[in-house]
Amino acid sequence: MVILKTETSMKKKCMRQPQGFEDSAYPTHVCRLRKSLYGLKQAPRAWNAKFTGHLPALGFTVSHSDPSLCVKRVGLDSVILLLYVDDIILTGSKDSLVQEVIDELSAVFEMKDMGRLTYFLGLQISYHDNGDIFVCQTKYARELLAKAGMDTCRPCTTPCKPHCQLLASEGDSLSDPTIYRSIAGALQYLTFTRPDLCYAVNTVCQYMTQPSYLHFQLVKRILRYIHGTLDHGLTFTSGSWDLHAYSDADWASDVNTRRSTTVFVVYLGNNPVSWQSKKQNSVSRSSTEAEYRALANTTADLAWVRQVLLDLKVFLPQPPTIHCDNLSALALSSTPVYHSRIKHLDIDFHFVRERVQKKDLIMQYIPTEEQVADIFTKELHGPIFLRHCRNLQLSSSAGFEGE
Repeated sequence: MVILKTETSMKKKCMRQPQGFEDSAYPTHVCRLRKSLYGLKQAPRAWNAKFTGHLPALGFTVSHSDPSLCVKRVGLDSVILLLYVDDIILTGSKDSLVQEVIDELSAVFEMKDMGRLTYFLGLQISYHDNGDIFVCQTKYARELLAKAGMDTCRPCTTPCKPHCQLLASEGDSLSDPTIYRSIAGALQYLTFTRPDLCYAVNTVCQYMTQPSYLHFQLVKRILRYIHGTLDHGLTFTSGSWDLHAYSDADWASDVNTRRSTTVFVVYLGNNPVSWQSKKQNSVSRSSTEAEYRALANTTADLAWVRQVLLDLKVFLPQPPTIHCDNLSALALSSTPVYHSRIKHLDIDFHFVRERVQKKDLIMQYIPTEEQVADIFTKELHGPIFLRHCRNLQLSSSAGFEGE
């Protein structure tokens, strides 16, 4: 896995005269750019269009589910390209094939080979001798703590206290909420490799409009937990291509609006690849309704992940499985007799049940004690929280190269 960076030279960069602003005295002349391409608002879109426009000529196919993902197949081998503005990640089944693609791209664009992928958009990547990959954001988290003045704080074992919910109007408002909003927004990016922070960060982000000193204490609690787990991140291991998810909902959990919380985590083999903790758009009148809405969201995310895998020419050995701890919601997905009781959930009902009938999806009951997604729904005590962190493949960077 390597990373490339394109380089834009400003030597004699020219453009055609803009439509409607042509110089009648010099209609065939061109405009020489004095401003760097990166300074223009339309630069990212223009660069992306130019780069992706060349990829089909090199044998790449753009993914239908993610335009930044491209795949090139040569016989049984393949190369995967991921593009973000002017940064490119390349990986493939053969080193020689990856190098061939690098040479082809370098012939068209000015590029710099940054070598093995170790840092990308704030994500730090390290490798183990057995092939495991470890992804963390230690540098980003350390900078965030320094920005908040919490780099010498006392660490704690969980990001939030159990049974500690605050009203939106509780406490005295902050005189300057800028720092609160800045830190809460920065914490959202940290959840890319820290799913254990999802619930706590989702909670503090709901007080952005008028945060109080009590709300700021919740943010400080998260920062204290991060300080004690700076080297934690996700470990990705090789294994089966089994796609499954855990879906859950906390009914009427929001004390301010009594809306429920939808949560899920999607696994590919033993590796979590997608997760969410989000307040539902409307109030649910029963726990079954809240759970079924969560099932619909989980089904949609599974469909997207499955499409990405299909674009990568990865075919699953069996249909994806959703684990749910609500028997009534499971019954709704397969028993039409209950349909008359949930007409207000008509779209979600048919969306899920249609896939179950086609055998594109398998529903399976799981006891609440084994519900991995429970970590996204509420504040948990230390032992239970740590157990679910291990289930999410969260660990420290010890034993990995590249740190």
